[in-house]
Amino acid sequence: MFRSLTFKWVATLLVTSLIGVVLVGLFAYRTTVNEFDRLRVEQAQATFISEATNYYQTHQSWAGFEEWLHAQSGDTSNYGEGVQLCALADAQGNVVVDAGPFDIGEAVRTTDLERGFPITINNVQVGTVLLAAPPPGPDPREQKYLDRTTLALGAGALGAGAVALLVGLLLSRNFLRPLGELTHAIRAMKQGELNQQVTVRTRDELGVLAQTFNQMSAEIHRANQLRKQMTADIAHDLRTPLMVISGYLEALRDGTLKPTQARFDAMNQEVVLLKRLIDDLRTLSLADAGELKLVYQAVRPRELLEQVQQSFAPLAEEQQVSLRVEADEALPLLNIDRERMVQVLANLVSNALRSTP
Repeated sequence: MFRSLTFKWVATLLVTSLIGVVLVGLFAYRTTVNEFDRLRVEQAQATFISEATNYYQTHQSWAGFEEWLHAQSGDTSNYGEGVQLCALADAQGNVVVDAGPFDIGEAVRTTDLERGFPITINNVQVGTVLLAAPPPGPDPREQKYLDRTTLALGAGALGAGAVALLVGLLLSRNFLRPLGELTHAIRAMKQGELNQQVTVRTRDELGVLAQTFNQMSAEIHRANQLRKQMTADIAHDLRTPLMVISGYLEALRDGTLKPTQARFDAMNQEVVLLKRLIDDLRTLSLADAGELKLVYQAVRPRELLEQVQQSFAPLAEEQQVSLRVEADEALPLLNIDRERMVQVLANLVSNALRSTP
């Protein structure tokens, strides 16, 4: 099962989907937490700025503001979220409300003041709110919200995995169906049924593969049919001279025919024909095996044709057939294997003389 292409396809799709969902979930969770913390800081700053602005408008100074904040909180160690996060510097840049690294009376550096939020009343800057500490941990209600977000992301990951599994199973049937058909066709060819054709369903790589297989199967089937026909033709060609020789030998053995020079010449001609057929078979086997060596040389076409004409001139004259060469002397040289080409032309002329009245 674990070696099947279907399993690998579905597993790959499932793992890829889960990895994508997990990465998106982590990114979404981290973004949610960061934005949540930023919102809490902004709310704490806004609250602190509002309280500080109201106090200064009422008292026209920062005197007693820190004690007032302590009184609002009721606990000098925990003034509330706004006081925990923020410190306050007056117009001269001296700390009047301490928090974090900022102590009462300390002169704040210019870079820290530039990062702070100015408090302006009647277009006059009377102080600067400084972010002095990171946000505290979420309260139970906020933690519950984050837990629900995490649970929702986990449920989404499981849902996406289930959908990926279902989609993978559905797609694998269509995606792997051509491969299944090809496998079945190849097994049929292995059993000897060479003429196999599969349906070309797409134009993608699988479609090209199916089309190529169909062409290969058709060519193999055609080659097999030609080989069968060739085998039958060879058997027929070999049977004829053998029957002639066998008939002569039986008649000579039984005394039906007397041994004469003409009868021995007839049997010898059949033996020569057998040798030529065997040589042709050897040449064909070498060509099929890719071991037929060709010796190329420059040959004049007319000389090649005249050589074949001279070889078959006696036989043509005996059959009262006119055999002549018609070729231009100015034909270009041919780079060919002279012996093999003579063999090809000799076969053609021999067949022609045999079929010509």
